[in-house]
Amino acid sequence: MSAHISSVALGDLSGAYRAVWRWHFYAGVLVMPILMLLALTGALYLFKDEIEGVVYRDMMQVQPAPAQTAPDLWVTAASLAGGGHVGAVTLPSQPDRAVQLRVDRPDGTQRTVFIDPHTAKVTGVASAGGVMETVKQLHSLAIAGPALNILVEIVAGWTIILFATGIYLWWPRGRSVATAVLTSSDARRRPFWRDLHALTGLYVGAVVAFLAVTGMPWSAVWGDRFLGYVREHHLGRPEAPAAAGAFAHAKHHDAPAGVGWTMEHAVLHGHTVTDPSLQRVIATAEAQGLQRPYIVNIPHTPDLAWTVARETRKAEEARSLYVDGQTGAVKADIHWSQFGPGAKAFEWGIAVHQGMQYGQLNRIVMLLGCMGVWVLSISGLMMWVKRRPPSLAKGRAGAPPAPPGARIRFAVWGIVLPLCVLYPMTGLSLVVALILDRAVSAARYALKPAS
Repeated sequence: MSAHISSVALGDLSGAYRAVWRWHFYAGVLVMPILMLLALTGALYLFKDEIEGVVYRDMMQVQPAPAQTAPDLWVTAASLAGGGHVGAVTLPSQPDRAVQLRVDRPDGTQRTVFIDPHTAKVTGVASAGGVMETVKQLHSLAIAGPALNILVEIVAGWTIILFATGIYLWWPRGRSVATAVLTSSDARRRPFWRDLHALTGLYVGAVVAFLAVTGMPWSAVWGDRFLGYVREHHLGRPEAPAAAGAFAHAKHHDAPAGVGWTMEHAVLHGHTVTDPSLQRVIATAEAQGLQRPYIVNIPHTPDLAWTVARETRKAEEARSLYVDGQTGAVKADIHWSQFGPGAKAFEWGIAVHQGMQYGQLNRIVMLLGCMGVWVLSISGLMMWVKRRPPSLAKGRAGAPPAPPGARIRFAVWGIVLPLCVLYPMTGLSLVVALILDRAVSAARYALKPAS
């Protein structure tokens, strides 16, 4: 009796293993090409400052001097050079760096104008955000339009499924599969690629999964829902001071830059400003002890307060000032300590995701995660090449066959279903994948010649 039970258990385990392996295979096929793009662009973005320093060196470097010209002269010069309204000014932390002004043009495009703060002369003009903005747009898949950004959520969800199913496949359960070192050094044989794939997943898989989870806030569906929930349940941005009135949602051209995701689109209305002054607002920011670099947002709408946001590397350094452009009076001063727990978790995850929260070590770990995605993709492809079936030309992809049994299906759904509930777009894509899988299987069965 005990021998029979043992054999049945082993059979069930083998079937469950093959079922999980099947979905691990499909998840890899679905997301790895896009995930490789996200990993490449993410790795580049980790070195944003260094890349921009090389590409825009001649525009960014200026001769340091003890005094600077009036900031309002920067606006005049940038407006002429860029052909539009100056919407934001970034003040550098070093005296040998140019001030960067974002110019919003009438045709809807934007330019970045570099101004020597000591002479008010233009040192260069570039597209807004420059080369790293293109990298950022590729990373979020927003370069092809907002609709494609939904794919970020789907890919991130399937990445988590990949990690969960991969851990299940690696787990020993009394079998010698949970390798922790390379057991083969021959790259011509499948065991080498199998071990490399398993080891990479073991050592950097958690980083990849973390990147997927913390990348979800950028998604068009889940990210908006999460932010909405946080704000509606008072877990996010603080309330504006009573004297300032409630925060309003800015129109696109007035959305303040540099304030982080928690304060995104948050603006304050006041009296109509007739004589705004950048110099006056900067003087207020300096008097309030706001450390450079920071961004001064100049609203198009005359009754909006100017927003001054510190450019931070650590989440807890976040600070935003809302200043009257006419008088220089501070209408609101928002600190990290005023954020709700949901907003703090949100901002912390973003800072770690971007490799900034814990300094150089943070960046190295995130870089290893990006490199790990490529190693996992290449080793997974090589494993498939080594084991692809001779019947590949007949329409078979080489995926493990689906074993029958309710218990086996429960093993798979126990891993996949909770993630699909948490991330609905991933769940929807899973339903589509299941329908396609059933349709292909039915078509293959129908075309199978009778024996």
